Amino acid sequence: MRQIVLDTETTGLEPQQGHRIIEIGCVELINRRASGRTFHKYLNPQRDIDEGALAVHGISRADLEDKPTFAQVAEELLGFIGGAELVIHNAAFDVAFLDWELGMIPGESRTIAALCSVLDTLALARSMHPGQRNNLDALCKRYNVDNSRRELHGALLDARILADVYLAMTGGQGALELSDNAAAMGTGQGGRTVRALVRPSIPLRVVTATDEELAAHAAMLAVIAKASGGRCLWPAQSVQAEPEQTRSSA
Repeated sequence: MRQIVLDTETTGLEPQQGHRIIEIGCVELINRRASGRTFHKYLNPQRDIDEGALAVHGISRADLEDKPTFAQVAEELLGFIGGAELVIHNAAFDVAFLDWELGMIPGESRTIAALCSVLDTLALARSMHPGQRNNLDALCKRYNVDNSRRELHGALLDARILADVYLAMTGGQGALELSDNAAAMGTGQGGRTVRALVRPSIPLRVVTATDEELAAHAAMLAVIAKASGGRCLWPAQSVQAEPEQTRSSA
C-alpha cells in the first residue's frame, strides 16, 4: 500500500495559458506510515510568475534561474511516483499541470492517470463535510493538525501537512494496513487480501472508573431498570445465568 502525497506550486492558474510548475513536493506513505522518503524540486519555468501566484508562494523568477526544468527532472519524478496512489488536494489542478508538462516533453505521450491512481482529498473532504470550508487550512483546524509554519504555500511543506490531514481524515496513522502476514490471514472472496485492524505501536492509556463513578453508574442503572419495568439489559448481563432465564421466559 504505497501512497505519494503530492503538491505543486505554479506560475499561475492555467497551464493552457502557458503557466508552468515551479515546485514539486512529494511525501511517501507505506501502509499509511511516513517512510521518510521525499521528492522535492524547484523548477525553472522559463517565464514570468503572475503577481497573484507570487503572493501565494513567494517564489520569484530570480529564485529559479539556476534550477532545472521540468523535463530535466521528469524521469526522476515518474520513477518516484510510478505505481503509487497519489494523494492530492484539489487533484484536478495539479494533475492538469503535470499532464501539460509531460505533454511538452518530446517522445511517447504520458499522463498521470496512466501511471498512478489519484485520490482527491478535496472531494473526500466535501463528501465528509458538505457545506463547510474544506481548504487545507480549514482541515488543519478541524483535525488539529499543526500548520503554524505555513505562512506561505510551499509544495513540500504542504505535502507534509496534507499527509497528516489525510491520515486524520481517514482514521489516523496506521489505522488500517495490509497485514504483513497475508498467508496467515488468508484472502477474502475473489482472492482479495483481507485488511486487518492494526493497533498503534505506542502504549494506550487506560483510564478506569473511580469508586464514586462506579456507584453513580450502578445507581443510574437501578433507575433505568425501575423505569423500564426490569427490562434494563446491563444489569442482566452482569449476572451470567440471567440472560438465559430471560430468553427462556420470553
